[in-house]
Amino acid sequence: MSAQQPFSSDMVEKTKQHIKELVNEITQLSHSDMPAEEFYAQFLQRVVEAVAALGGVVWKMGETGTLALQTQINLRETGLTSVEKEKMTEHSRLLYKALKHPEGLIAAPNSSSEEENGTVGNPTGSILLLQPLITEVETVGLVEIFQRAEVSGNTLSGYQRFLRQMSTMAVEFIRTGQLKSLADRQLLWNRVEEFVKTIHESLDPYQTAYTIANEARRLIECDRVSVAIRRGSKCKVEAVSGQDLFDKRSNMIRLLNKLSTSVVSVEEPLWYSGDTTNLAPQVEKIVDEYVDESHSKAVVVIPLIEPLREEDKEDFKKRMDNKKKPIGALIVEQIENSALQSTLRQRVDLVEKHACVALANSLEHNNLFLMPLWRAIGRWSWVMKARTLPKTILVLILLISLLVGLFIFPYKFEVESEGRLVPINKADVFAQIDGDISTVDVTHGQAVEAGTRLATLRNVDLEAQITKLYGEIVRTRSELSSKTALLRKSNDNMEKSRLEGEIKELNVALDFQGREMHILRQKQQDLVVKSQIPGIVVTFDVKEKLENRPVQRGQVLMEVADPTGDWEIELYMPEKRIGLVREAQKKLADQFPDGELRVTFILASQPDQKLTGKVVEIHKTAEVRDEMGNTVLVRVAFDKELVPNPNMGASVTGKIYCGERSIGYVWFYDLIAFIQQKIIFRWF
Repeated sequence: MSAQQPFSSDMVEKTKQHIKELVNEITQLSHSDMPAEEFYAQFLQRVVEAVAALGGVVWKMGETGTLALQTQINLRETGLTSVEKEKMTEHSRLLYKALKHPEGLIAAPNSSSEEENGTVGNPTGSILLLQPLITEVETVGLVEIFQRAEVSGNTLSGYQRFLRQMSTMAVEFIRTGQLKSLADRQLLWNRVEEFVKTIHESLDPYQTAYTIANEARRLIECDRVSVAIRRGSKCKVEAVSGQDLFDKRSNMIRLLNKLSTSVVSVEEPLWYSGDTTNLAPQVEKIVDEYVDESHSKAVVVIPLIEPLREEDKEDFKKRMDNKKKPIGALIVEQIENSALQSTLRQRVDLVEKHACVALANSLEHNNLFLMPLWRAIGRWSWVMKARTLPKTILVLILLISLLVGLFIFPYKFEVESEGRLVPINKADVFAQIDGDISTVDVTHGQAVEAGTRLATLRNVDLEAQITKLYGEIVRTRSELSSKTALLRKSNDNMEKSRLEGEIKELNVALDFQGREMHILRQKQQDLVVKSQIPGIVVTFDVKEKLENRPVQRGQVLMEVADPTGDWEIELYMPEKRIGLVREAQKKLADQFPDGELRVTFILASQPDQKLTGKVVEIHKTAEVRDEMGNTVLVRVAFDKELVPNPNMGASVTGKIYCGERSIGYVWFYDLIAFIQQKIIFRWF
C-alpha cells in the first residue's frame, strides 16, 4: 500500500492540474467573441472531459419556450436516442423540471417519479447532471451531463458544483453576446432612424431617389444600390449610390433600365445569386446580359409599390388596384460576394418599406397641379408679413397701375420688316432655251442698251437637229430635181401622172422642212441673250458665275437695272404680320379712299437718318426667301432726293404705320399672336 501511495497522490495532483487548465480554457472561452455554436461545442467538450463523463448535451431555449438541441457529445452511446417514445417524453419532462431549479438536479439511472404534469424520469443507465443556464432576465438553456453509474454520492455533489460554476461562465458568454447583440441592434436602429429621417427630408423625387440609393447602401452594407423611377410603362434609373452624375446612355444603365422595367412589369422581386432557372423567361435573358456587363455576383431588384393611404384602406377596389401601381424599383448589387444572407434580406425588406413611402410622397407632391407656381408662392410668402406688408401693397398698386396703363393708353403701332433698295426699272435676264453658256459679253456695272448682247449659249442638240434637217432638205431638193427631169422626158401618160404626184408630195415635204428650219433658226437666235431694257448689269461676278455653265430655259442669268430712274424699297414682310398691314390698309381706305400707309425706314449705311415713304403695292401671294421664310413683298415708294446716291440692293429696315393700339399690344403683339395661334386655337 505504501508503495502505491505516492503514485496515487501524483495522479490526483495531475488530475487537479488538468481540471484547472480546463477551467481556465472555459474562462477564456467565455470572454471570447466566437460564434455561439462553436463556444457551446468547446464548452461541452471541456466540461465532459473535466468530470470524466460519458457524454453531454447543451439544450437551447427557443423563442416559443421549447428546448432545442444546440450541441452534443456521445449522445447515441448513452442510449437516449433509442428509448421508447414514452420514455423520451418522461426525459423531456425531466429537462423542463430542471429548468425551474437554479441549483440544478441529479437524476439516478433508470429512475422515474410521478409529478403533476405526468411521469418524470431518466430512461438511461447513466446518472444525469442537469444545470439550467439562467441570466438576470430569462432562462436561455440547459446543460445535461451523462455520468457513469458507479460514481459515489460525494463525487456527484462535487461534479454538480463544478457544473454549476462552469454554467456561470457559459451564462457570462451568453450575457456578453446579448449585450453585443443589443449594441449591434441599437446601432442598426440608429442607422435605420437616420435613414428614415434622411430620405423624408426632400419632396423632390430625384433628390429622394439619390438619398435612398446612398443611405440604403450604408444600411444594407452592399456594394451598390440604384433607384429607378417608373414613367409610363418604363423604368429609368435616376440614382446610383456613390455617383452624383452618371451617363444615362451607357450600356450598363440601359440594361439596368430594361431589367427594372421587366421586374416591375411582373411585379415579383428578383433575387439573383448566379442561378436563373426559376426566373421568368422575359427576365432571365436581361439578367444574363446585365450581369455580363456589370460583373455583379448578386443582383436584387425589388418593385417599389405605392402604399395604401389611410383613407383608401376601406376601399376594396383601391386595395386591389394598389398591386398594379409600381412607382419604381430598388436595385441592390454585390460585386464580390454572391451569397444572399438572411441579414441582407431583412435589411432590403426594411429599406423597401420606407423607400416606398418616401418616393411615393415625393412623386405625389411633385405631380400636384401647378406645383412650380405653389413653390414660388411659398418662397415669396415673406412679402405678406406685417413688417413688409405696406411695401407689398405699394408695389402691388404700382404693378396694377402699370398693367392698367398697358391696356388703356394708346401708342403708335408699327410693323417692322427687312428689305432692300432697288430701281423701279429693272429686269431679270432669263435663258430662252436650254444650253451651255459659251461666252459672257458683259461684266458687273457695265452699261448696256436695249438689245445689247449679254451672253451667248450653245446647244449641241439644236445644232445636230439643224444639220440633220439641212441634209434632209438637200436630199428632198435633189430628189425633186430628179423627178422633175424625168417628168419632162417621159411620154407615158401614166408615168407622168405618177411623177406629178410624187413631185407634189416632195414639194409639200420641202415646205414643212422649210418651216421646221425656220423654227430651229429662231431657236438658234434665242441662244444669243440680249438685254430688254437700258441700264447697267447689277449681278456680281457675272462671268465667273455663268461662263461654261449649263443653264435651263427660264433660269435667271443676270439682272439689269436702270439707276437713272426712280427707286423703290422692297420690304419682305413675314407672312404672320401681313394681316396687320392689310387690316390697317383697309381701315385707312374706308376713311380716306386715296390714303396710303406711311412707312418709316433707315438704310444700313445711314442708320442715324430716319426717312419716310408710302406703301404703293402689297403682293397677293407669299414666297419663300432664303432665311426669311414665307414673306409677302411690299413695295414702298419714296422721294429720290432723300437718297441722292442709292446703292442697288442696299439693306433697309422699314416700319409700316398701322394706326394706334394699346401700349401692351404694341410691346407684346408677337407674344399675343403666339398664344392665340399655339394655345387658344389648339385648345379652345
